[in-house]
Amino acid sequence: MTQSLAPAAVPGPAVRLSGPRRILRAVAVLSCVPYLGLKAAWIAGSQVGIPERSGLLDDRVGMAVINGLSVLLDSAVIVLALVLTRPWGLRVPAWLLAFPVWVATGLLAPIMAGFPAQLVVRAFEGSSASDQGHEPFLHEWVFTVVYTGFILQGLALGGLFVLYARDRWGYLWRGRVWELPVGVVGPAHRALAAVAAVLALLPLTLHVLWACGVTAGLSEGRAADRGGDFHVLEAVHAVFLVAAVAGGFLLAFRRGRALPAAVPLGLAWVGSGAAACWGGWLTLASLGGVEDIADRPTPLMNLAYAGQMLVGFLVAAIGVYYFAERSARAARRTA
Repeated sequence: MTQSLAPAAVPGPAVRLSGPRRILRAVAVLSCVPYLGLKAAWIAGSQVGIPERSGLLDDRVGMAVINGLSVLLDSAVIVLALVLTRPWGLRVPAWLLAFPVWVATGLLAPIMAGFPAQLVVRAFEGSSASDQGHEPFLHEWVFTVVYTGFILQGLALGGLFVLYARDRWGYLWRGRVWELPVGVVGPAHRALAAVAAVLALLPLTLHVLWACGVTAGLSEGRAADRGGDFHVLEAVHAVFLVAAVAGGFLLAFRRGRALPAAVPLGLAWVGSGAAACWGGWLTLASLGGVEDIADRPTPLMNLAYAGQMLVGFLVAAIGVYYFAERSARAARRTA
């Protein structure tokens, strides 16, 4: 039965630049334009979209550096769109393509899930930070333009990568969990899944508590500025942490045996990316200097961010081993 999971051959696939791929590539590239345009304007000294008393204007040099890094990151979306649709993209080493796509998935998936939910919450909440007397650091339309662009990027890149991966590596997730060859994952990876589940307990508990309105462990400034957006974001972090742990557990222990193998792999891919990338981003942000002591992350906040980052990397390690081992087995069968 397991032999049916391997491809008849592992020949060089071909990219078929169909109409849907052309459209997705165009959407991916064009959706970067508003964000890149805003960042370029801010680097050049423009204040478009920035209120006069915004805290972003306090450190012009730091803002320029961060915006420059943001431009590089978003420009990578254009590069990825070309790699996924050009014949030479098939010659890119698997790890060199998979890692940036995993990072892009991890950064964009929570935005794609969270921003629409935040819009719904705002519609019922009927108020925002600016309505409550807080000085916004960006005008509201900036968030709408930027996050709408991110959602389009995520949808377009996700569609392109699924088509590309199906052509190049589709045999790696063929079949159901119970059909997976014994040895694709071993005791070490079951240990990783167990450690990830244990490490996830603290950040998951904190994110759930914060999503439900508990302020324990939050900095004074964060607790004071809570709103519907904050609660949605915390709930999103919790959901993706659960997805990461569930994907790693199903894969390592071969549970959910009737499920298509793509289900635990998808959960592990998206969940680990979101946990690792956002946990890492929030950890880095917490290391930066904050003038107001009330806004400095508390030790529990730092533990939550670092914990979810570690969980993401552990689950990603299980997935990496799975793909490497199954690919090697398929290559041996066709040698």
